[in-house]
Amino acid sequence: MCGIAGIVDLTSARHGPSREALLRMAGALHHRGPDEFGIYRAPGAGLAHARLSIIDLSTGQQPLANEDGTLWIVFNGEIFNYVELRAVLERLGHRFRTRSDTEVIVHAYEAWGNDAFERMDGQWAVALWDEREQRLVLSRDRFGIAPLHLCVHRERLYFASEVKAIFAADASIPRAFDPLGLEQTFTFWTAVPRQSVFHGIEELRPGHVRVYQNGSVRETAYWTPCYHELSGGARRFNGTVDDAAFAVREALEQAVRLRTLRADVPVGSYLSGGLDSSLVAALGRRFAGSTFQTFSLRFTDAEYDETGFQRLMAGRLGSQHHEVTVTRSDIAAVFPQVVYHTERPILRTAPAPLFLLSRLVRRQGIKVVLTGEGADEMFAGYDVFREAKVRRFWARFPESRLRPRALERLYPYLARSPVSTQALARHFFGRNLADHQAPGFGHGPRWHTTGLLKRLFSDRMRHAVNGHDVIADFLCTLPEEFRCWSRLAQDQYIEIRTLLSGYLLSSQGDRMLMAHSIEGRFPFLDRDVVALADSLPAEYKLRVLDEKHVLKRTSRGLVPDEIVQRKKQPYRAPDALAFVGRNPPEYLEEMLDGKNVAEAGVFDPAAVARLWRKCKARANDGQFSNTDNMAVTGVLSTQLVYHHYIRHRPAFDSPAVLCTDIDHCQISTTYHASDTRRRTVAS
Repeated sequence: MCGIAGIVDLTSARHGPSREALLRMAGALHHRGPDEFGIYRAPGAGLAHARLSIIDLSTGQQPLANEDGTLWIVFNGEIFNYVELRAVLERLGHRFRTRSDTEVIVHAYEAWGNDAFERMDGQWAVALWDEREQRLVLSRDRFGIAPLHLCVHRERLYFASEVKAIFAADASIPRAFDPLGLEQTFTFWTAVPRQSVFHGIEELRPGHVRVYQNGSVRETAYWTPCYHELSGGARRFNGTVDDAAFAVREALEQAVRLRTLRADVPVGSYLSGGLDSSLVAALGRRFAGSTFQTFSLRFTDAEYDETGFQRLMAGRLGSQHHEVTVTRSDIAAVFPQVVYHTERPILRTAPAPLFLLSRLVRRQGIKVVLTGEGADEMFAGYDVFREAKVRRFWARFPESRLRPRALERLYPYLARSPVSTQALARHFFGRNLADHQAPGFGHGPRWHTTGLLKRLFSDRMRHAVNGHDVIADFLCTLPEEFRCWSRLAQDQYIEIRTLLSGYLLSSQGDRMLMAHSIEGRFPFLDRDVVALADSLPAEYKLRVLDEKHVLKRTSRGLVPDEIVQRKKQPYRAPDALAFVGRNPPEYLEEMLDGKNVAEAGVFDPAAVARLWRKCKARANDGQFSNTDNMAVTGVLSTQLVYHHYIRHRPAFDSPAVLCTDIDHCQISTTYHASDTRRRTVAS
């Protein structure tokens, strides 16, 4: 992964951006790509790139162009089928001067236009600038693994992998919260693209391509999730569950092979102790050569620790295993850095330990890690899917005293489980049972619980939102075919749209990895793995209440039975407990001070003060409700976002050395002595 940025004049004047602005943008993305830097300037546009060298270390520098220098690209990510695409393009007559996947994208776009993105299997954010046509093309991968933010200001488009690069480009760009982005965050756990938490800044939607040309903007989806399990078409999987397990293993093995072998640097693997990361690591070990490094988190709090399972799997693999032990105070200490990198409020501290884990990976000299992210979304691993199935079962006979007892099989890993008290569980999960056929029914309890945090909002914030119903707005965007899918598929789709991209792949994924210049690779989000998963009958994924049933069958012989058969335990970390211990960091009181809370304007200072007093009073017994845990984390992270990005403008040093420096706004052209990359300098 890398960092990309750019500025495009949206008028007919075709003004080129300043060199200094592009350098500041590249500097702001230094952590995403510390290996090499490059910029490109031309009438109408400028591009900037910070490179993390993974493929074609010697000749893959960016910005990169086609043969005649009229089509330029900056690219963040990896195209794992680039070898196959290159072979097709060579048969069409295209000629290549590098071994990079970046150059394959350029030629693929020349050959197929926007249809090129549908052919690509990988993770990417791409910007292509056509000098001749004065056209900018932006594209993002199917699930939003690679981030891409946009801002239109004073008739210029600014885009970048991270918001900090946009703010660094021009001091006149407004820096303020967007109330709807915060309203979404305190409902869905994240803003849903295009929306962001910053006024005037949006995210390109995953699976979309956007084109700017001659004052117009066109955006289309080149891919959307589509579930074929109820159709009779060719895409529906018609074999047995054992046939499905075999097919999943083949597809996943190929996905892991590509993500392990298509790198010119060693590839390691995260190992959480759960089924997903264990299966990926087991397959990755086959292709890793003589050594294979695995990385795990340990917690001093036993409730969150999975060390026994991690070491069991590492022993089975024979890997060089590394661990980092995380305490509550560790989480509190790094939390400001974590929020600096998330660039958005978060309602859980779970990204913080992953920040520490990626730091360990970097210290071991590894640039790329495999992870199990995406398995729960594709193969129905979350309790939200099981919970929805129980509630729908209950809703068909709401007077039953027996049916809601199935709720007792949920959330076994929570010390204060919402199903531990029958009366409370019936009251909470029994809401709105009459709506069991309505879209969003399965996610209703989560959205309701998260929405309770908005009681902390200030009057100013409430007025700005003005009763806007973000849930209704979101449900209006569901595709027409949604109603034809199974209930499980509907729940999976909503989970992917709301939580996967904005929180799991961003705040817990890309941002924590790239904070230490680490690229994550996600085999469960491989194009073919996803297509297969979407074609499977619902009962192959969620068999009664057995989550990821087909994946467990796939794992037999690869993963120890103790891990395959263990009860689901999602990755979690201490939340409010991390901030109320002895000798808390000084920033806590500063961020939660009434004056600073009032200045940010999101929360009511008196309500925040009551919450903070309540949590400090419970520091000894640790009896925090789920709502209080999210409230403390959400308020603190929001205040930190305000501190980092609104109260203060991010300031960055420009890269000391540019490896690629192209300036078509000037007159004379020179060349590198060592290669044919064009450089232009002032005459």
